[in-house]
Amino acid sequence: MSVKIPRGTQDILPGQSEKWQYIEAIAKDVCRRYHYKEIRTPIFEHTELFKRGVGDTTDIVQKEMYTFEDRGERSLTLRPEGTAAVVRSFVENKMFGHPDQPVKMFYTGPMFRYERPQSGRYRQFVQFGVEAIGSEDPAIDAEVIALVMDIYKSAGLKKLNLVINSLGDAESRNAHREALIAHFEPRIMEFCSDCQTRLAQNPLRILDCKKDRDHELMATAPSILDYLNEESKAYFSKVTGYLDALNISYTIDPKLVRGLDYYNHTAFEVMSEAEGFGAITTLCGGGRYNGLVKDLGGPDSPGIGFAFSIERFIAAMEAERIEWQVDKGLDCYIVALGEEAKDRSVALVHQLRTAGLSADRDYQDRKMKAQLKASDRQNARFTAILGEDELAENRITVKDMAEGSQENVTLQELANYVKTKLEAN
Repeated sequence: MSVKIPRGTQDILPGQSEKWQYIEAIAKDVCRRYHYKEIRTPIFEHTELFKRGVGDTTDIVQKEMYTFEDRGERSLTLRPEGTAAVVRSFVENKMFGHPDQPVKMFYTGPMFRYERPQSGRYRQFVQFGVEAIGSEDPAIDAEVIALVMDIYKSAGLKKLNLVINSLGDAESRNAHREALIAHFEPRIMEFCSDCQTRLAQNPLRILDCKKDRDHELMATAPSILDYLNEESKAYFSKVTGYLDALNISYTIDPKLVRGLDYYNHTAFEVMSEAEGFGAITTLCGGGRYNGLVKDLGGPDSPGIGFAFSIERFIAAMEAERIEWQVDKGLDCYIVALGEEAKDRSVALVHQLRTAGLSADRDYQDRKMKAQLKASDRQNARFTAILGEDELAENRITVKDMAEGSQENVTLQELANYVKTKLEAN
């Protein structure tokens, strides 16, 4: 019986995994500069966390979660997103008591959602996210947005569109909610069954429906911006003012809503405008969630964050044809001829690696020509050839594959020679 990979998942093979590592390294370096530190949470959590944190009315909870019972008959769920778990940890570990607030964190790892697989969207995907919990200063909203834009720009992406909106505070959202119900209710039967359910539970999410997005009532739906109270207007004005001060361009879209129930005030998405990227252009989504910490048993600590899929990040890089700045080859490949030379090459390879160089050798007892081809395939910067004559004279022939030159050095000098030549270039 042939066992194949589950639908909606992927193997990230050597030669491809370097792209994930490259993006993760850029994101982590930007987080370091912004003073955000890594948090790691379990891949599975109690199901109740996501029901309370993400929201019972969301598609994630209702349709997409991988939920199971363990042997103790406890309901557990593979994490579908990262924010709820980070907030749970914030509460459980009493990080709200830290003297320095907000607590700034980032995370990366696999997430799981049972949805129809399509280009750039998988049932297991890798997500990178940031959370800043403990401040209601609109400046932290601008900082979080600046952080994600810095990550994308550091990778070379240029064709980006930052879209922002305000969802307002509880008072503003309640007023908008009543207006949405009045707008959609007379003709709600023309909408899909999901939207019919959302009308009573969370009418804001009707605006996010993919099936009915072209319905005429969508274009005339009440705008949240018309229902913001003075406090919410002032908050949003502060956020946009800070973005202006940071020279970060943006588009205000009153119909932008987030798919999770815990958002309020600032909501934002980053879109790719690269030609050929695909119908789904969203790269990143985020926003403010001032009530989530309290909902999960903690004090009333406001928070803001974002998350992006690394798979979609890679797709955007490839759509813009950006060259990957990844390690493309070995520093040195040792070609050994004869049993004694092969035995000695084991220690030589280790010597190179101990010196901080990448090195390899043949493990298939191949002839010289085949070993040289292997060195070429692995794009070795230097090829070191050790035969019986060289071994007898305690030397090795080192070929500079870029320049085409070669030189004899002692076996003891090999690592230092290669390292010095690389540093000179």
